[in-house]
Amino acid sequence: MIFFERYVKEMAIRYPNGRRFTKKASTQNNKQNKELTYSNRGMTLEDDLNETNQYYLEKSKAVIHKKPTPIQIVQVDYPKRSAAVIKEAYFKQASTTDYNGVYKGHYLDFEAKETKNKTSFPLQNFHDHQIAHMKQVKNQNGIAFVILRFSLTDEIYLLDAAHLISFYDQKETSRKSIRKLDIEKYGVLIKIGYHPRIDYLQAVDSLYFNEQSTK
Repeated sequence: MIFFERYVKEMAIRYPNGRRFTKKASTQNNKQNKELTYSNRGMTLEDDLNETNQYYLEKSKAVIHKKPTPIQIVQVDYPKRSAAVIKEAYFKQASTTDYNGVYKGHYLDFEAKETKNKTSFPLQNFHDHQIAHMKQVKNQNGIAFVILRFSLTDEIYLLDAAHLISFYDQKETSRKSIRKLDIEKYGVLIKIGYHPRIDYLQAVDSLYFNEQSTK
């Protein structure tokens, strides 16, 4: 990942079906215009989670990382001897979930998603292979969940994968989204802090280990 951040410019990445991958401009703009204030730092959910995971690692609380996406490089130019420019690449396979790791001797695996909707979370944000992967994790007694952010109100919830799977499996005959009321009912609200920004392990303790925060 460091290689891509440092050297990749003007790169064309394609999905396995050949369709070109285009990063959303809003995400790029957010990263370029980060605010220093607590209330509006311009951070994406991914940025906040990566920062939180680094905090957990430094404090020896948990070892959780973002999964790398396998990429097949097909064209590289060398405009300078000291730098390589990747011109074209393909995702080798569909990714599963965003993050995994170990906490208190348990395997954690989760996906993180955002929506601008106020009253529901669209199920189209998830894919069949991600649901299948979370089912497999649950079958092996791993802890699987999703972190859902309502960006307009900056509310973040942790929802166990079993609930997501149930809603997803019924989307063809029922609702194509999860009502926010149901997320509030079955999920755990994650308090937004300063350091770490999204202390989701408090929600994990509450939901899976029946431990309440003393903070």
